[in-house]
Amino acid sequence: MPKEFTEDLQKLFLGFLVSDKDLYVRIQSLVVPTYFNNKFRPAVALINEHSEKYNSLPTIDQIKAKTGIEVELDSEVTIRHKEWFLDEFQDFAKFKALEQAILASADDIEKGEYYSVEKRVKEASDVGLTKSLGTDYFEDPVKRLKSLKDNNGQVSTGWTAIDKKLFGGFNKGELSIFAGGSGTGKSLFLQNLALNWVSLGLNVIYFTFELSEELVAMRIDSMATGMSSRSLFKNLEDVELKVKLLSKQAGAMQIAYLPSGVNAGQIKSYLKEYEIQSGKQPQAILIDYLDLMMPNDRRVSPSDLFVKDKYVAEELRNLAVELDTLLVTASQLNRTAVEEIEFDHSHIAGGLSKVQTADNVMGIFTSAPMRERGRYQIQFMKTRSSSGVGQRVDLQFDIDSLRISDLPEGEEEQPSEALYSNVVRTSSVTDDKENEKGQTTEVKASNLRKMIANMNKLDR
Repeated sequence: MPKEFTEDLQKLFLGFLVSDKDLYVRIQSLVVPTYFNNKFRPAVALINEHSEKYNSLPTIDQIKAKTGIEVELDSEVTIRHKEWFLDEFQDFAKFKALEQAILASADDIEKGEYYSVEKRVKEASDVGLTKSLGTDYFEDPVKRLKSLKDNNGQVSTGWTAIDKKLFGGFNKGELSIFAGGSGTGKSLFLQNLALNWVSLGLNVIYFTFELSEELVAMRIDSMATGMSSRSLFKNLEDVELKVKLLSKQAGAMQIAYLPSGVNAGQIKSYLKEYEIQSGKQPQAILIDYLDLMMPNDRRVSPSDLFVKDKYVAEELRNLAVELDTLLVTASQLNRTAVEEIEFDHSHIAGGLSKVQTADNVMGIFTSAPMRERGRYQIQFMKTRSSSGVGQRVDLQFDIDSLRISDLPEGEEEQPSEALYSNVVRTSSVTDDKENEKGQTTEVKASNLRKMIANMNKLDR
């Protein structure tokens, strides 16, 4: 039979709450007036208010005078009695929190917004006393550091040059963002990263909001086989053989198209359904891309980019933490970034909200002409676990297969060809929409001087 938290039991709880200041402090986070029957709520509120204001507990006479509730104190309360109280009150608080979560979810259940329901229930289930005191810094430094290295969930990106700057790769439970302007190949980069991770044996989910599933898959076919898109159709048997060989040593990869405007709750629902149907747990999630998502709270205006993207970024990061998975997405740079040779937070479309929330932010500093010359360049704008902020790495790009890889050995420390290739009076740095019109954007002469002034710094 389920426990019954009777009126007499709740009154007994009140007696324990005011019997010992130290006991109250231990249980304070669980002392919520709405957990109690209506008649006791004023007394519970008084206990909390008095403790906060005067750093002491009210007397039984004060409680009676203020609320009319007669609280009884047992002068023979032992340590065992207090332990009983802590166990019973914790069960009481958890039960009431779950009860309230279920009642508050009625409207969301009717609307089919199950993510909110699940969130409330999870938060209620987590109600309880703090058991862990954290990490004893002096206890065992060697064990502590080895545990961090082994268990922090760090995973290689598949690019040695990037891993070096990140001290090994990305961590599970983090949100990483690659930012780039229109036409800089954000999607191509995410697709290359997806191939890197599935090749490492990870179960990868790739969400696309613009490109079709078939087009994304075809691009990855080119990357995996080393063939151009045209060659794929001429060599179908070779493609099938190479993809099947890859699958023997790779993890699973699912490519899912979702309409723009989806939220983190819908992403989570998909992931749960995938896990149920496939029996596989997603280990790496790539979302193409953040700016096309909406927060779970539909009341947020899509035009308020700062608020919208802030909520979306927070929800994605929470999802990464909850699922203990790698989560990488892309974001748009604003148009002022097109003419710059160094990105900062002001170039992120929608402002600082995404940058503040994300654990890692990297700018894709490349263009169509740069990719034609076989270069991709990444600038580290923010990292939580390394000192690489402000630095850049050059990567090699194969324009036929669309594959991004590390530079050949010996080229890593050479001056960036990508940078020098842009030191011209004009450039064909173009966004996708302008390409359609056959228009180009000129790099201003002032930027030429800035480029030259920063060459040495950028090539370090």
